[in-house]
Amino acid sequence: MSGTKVLVAGASIAGPALAHWLRRRGAEVTVVERAPGLRPGGQAVDARGVAKEVIERMGLTEAVRAACTDTAGAYTVDADGTVLETYRADDDGGDGFIADIEILRGDLSQVLYDDTRDGVEYVFGDRIAELTQDADGVGVTFASGGRRRFDLVIGADGLHSALRSMVFGPRERYLRHLGLVLAFCTVPNEFGVDGWMIDYQDQVTGRSAGLRPLKDATKAMAMFSFPAAGFDVDHRDVEGQKRLLREQAEGLGWLAPRILAHVDDSPDFYLDQVAQVVMDRWSAGRVGLIGDAAFSSSPMSGGGTGLALVGAYLLAGELAAAGWDPEAGFAGYEQRMRPFVEANQEIGRMHVESRAAQEPGAEPGPEPDMDALMALVDRAINGVDLPDYAGLPDLKA
Repeated sequence: MSGTKVLVAGASIAGPALAHWLRRRGAEVTVVERAPGLRPGGQAVDARGVAKEVIERMGLTEAVRAACTDTAGAYTVDADGTVLETYRADDDGGDGFIADIEILRGDLSQVLYDDTRDGVEYVFGDRIAELTQDADGVGVTFASGGRRRFDLVIGADGLHSALRSMVFGPRERYLRHLGLVLAFCTVPNEFGVDGWMIDYQDQVTGRSAGLRPLKDATKAMAMFSFPAAGFDVDHRDVEGQKRLLREQAEGLGWLAPRILAHVDDSPDFYLDQVAQVVMDRWSAGRVGLIGDAAFSSSPMSGGGTGLALVGAYLLAGELAAAGWDPEAGFAGYEQRMRPFVEANQEIGRMHVESRAAQEPGAEPGPEPDMDALMALVDRAINGVDLPDYAGLPDLKA
């Protein structure tokens, strides 16, 4: 084993996925998570194309599929509930609008945690308070008061990454707000959701509401979006977020009023801006970033989970291939990942633009270049090579 000590901040998806690969490459891994435990629920996330290959290489295909939402497909409706368009989960080989691997964020996090908990040290209810790095390592002081030293520190702590702010500067420097806000919460399934996602879009205002099935058929996941040029609600102020949602969804048709009646009682309400993280570098010395902390593509890309899983595989592989030299390892990781990230971020921006409010009487925009669009979609799904890293340690049990 290398004996390299790596601290990973964040235990959602990117963190435990990275822990899996770091451990297999011989590192000693600690994951610190500020929440007291794994966070349940959350929006449904998808794995398409090359991300499914990473899951296969992790040996987790069966466990991931067992936890999937089993969504058969999706349809869009008008305010009266009339079906306008239908999409099936098996369209495009399972890599279409609804992926055949679709799983709640919290459920995927649980699968990854269960896979790594015996070989990785997890520290919940704590966070990095300070760090100092030198040529030989990184000294970390935790909020609990503990002090430890690591060879590398990786931030996998999401869109609002505290580690990114600590090492790279204020989040405003890197966050790109796309002018949309999303909200999710679990509600009682009094709406007859039966395996199909339902999406209602108000073309005049650019707002939307939706419902998606959950494994527990007595519940459904509610989804809302609305345009917002500015966003000044604290991402930890849940009550303020609920007030904002009710204000912004006022007058929204279809089933929206009935769904909103359950918001206050939801156990897992989540609301945040649709934003991307754009950085020139994802590393500084012995500190690196992964997942949304480094390159959020926004939920509107449909590719954030894929970026996290693929990034974890490549970051661990490149670091190990470089003999755990941070400069060379981080450079290899960025070189392989950046075109893949950029394609997914472009998809995210285009999706937001497609949902923008339409001015009454406005002329329709030009038809998209479908060949170019399909090429972009393919790059966002499959546009990265996965080396087999032959000759590197692989401690898979």
